[in-house]
Amino acid sequence: MLSRASLSAREVEGAVEAPRQAARRRAFWRSEWFLFILFVAPNLLLFGVFSYWPMIANVQLSTVRWDMISPVRTFVGSANFVYLFNDVVFRMVLRNSLVFTAGAVGGSLLLGLATALLLNQKLRWRNGARAVLFAPTLLSGAAIGIVWVYIFDPRFGLLARIIGAVGINSPNWLTDPAWAMPAVIIVYVWKNVGFSTVIYLAGLQAIPKDLYEAARVDGAGVLWRFRSVTLPMLSPITFFLVITALLNSFQAFDIIKVMTEGGPVDATNTLIYYVYEQGFVAYNAGRAAAAALVLFVIMFGITLVQLRYAEERVHYA
Repeated sequence: MLSRASLSAREVEGAVEAPRQAARRRAFWRSEWFLFILFVAPNLLLFGVFSYWPMIANVQLSTVRWDMISPVRTFVGSANFVYLFNDVVFRMVLRNSLVFTAGAVGGSLLLGLATALLLNQKLRWRNGARAVLFAPTLLSGAAIGIVWVYIFDPRFGLLARIIGAVGINSPNWLTDPAWAMPAVIIVYVWKNVGFSTVIYLAGLQAIPKDLYEAARVDGAGVLWRFRSVTLPMLSPITFFLVITALLNSFQAFDIIKVMTEGGPVDATNTLIYYVYEQGFVAYNAGRAAAAALVLFVIMFGITLVQLRYAEERVHYA
């Protein structure tokens, strides 16, 4: 009888304690969720106000015709997109954007890697050279553009004097459609190559020396060590730089605005500058929003492709 009574008491105690434990667990998770919301809510609010809501508003704006002055917005549906893809100028703008991006990204990364390999050697004044190379990255693109306008001047510019000393006439860099895009790419690469150099240099210095020693023992030469050790170990760095450089090049505005204003004859007119022209020069907000949406889709697609590529080719160990 006693054992039955004690067993019954334990059952009663367990039946009473179980709801208490459940209540404590619920209180714990409530407090955890409260802390989570408390820390995340400000960021979500800022993202919602300054990123997500403008994106949604841009999609809505791309379906109307509006001059940003009239209180009336005329709904036109997909007419803005139909106009863009049937417009010869817009197709030229897309081609210019691809050419500029390929030249700017390729030039920045190749020169950055080459310079990083050089500065990774034991050279005098190496730290000073790093600082000089990185300095243009910190400068304003508009200020750099103004300086390079004078450098590219075909009569009195520094570049004209240098190549004139060897008997070569300077081309009209900024007024000739054939030379305007190369000039803009040169300036963009000059401004951003220091960033690529510093990032690549950090990656080179993080590669274990044992890998190079093992490659030397196996009889690998300089080029083979570069292919089999350096490039694979730098793949995460390269992936990071490709993504950032691509996204930044598609948004390059200040240098083009100062140096060429999209000319001559739309030779340097890129997507981001086309958005500015349609919105703040032609006052066609709907067409500018449609072009901005095309730019977003292109950048998003490039990012997805790169992420897929990174899964197969990027080595993190």
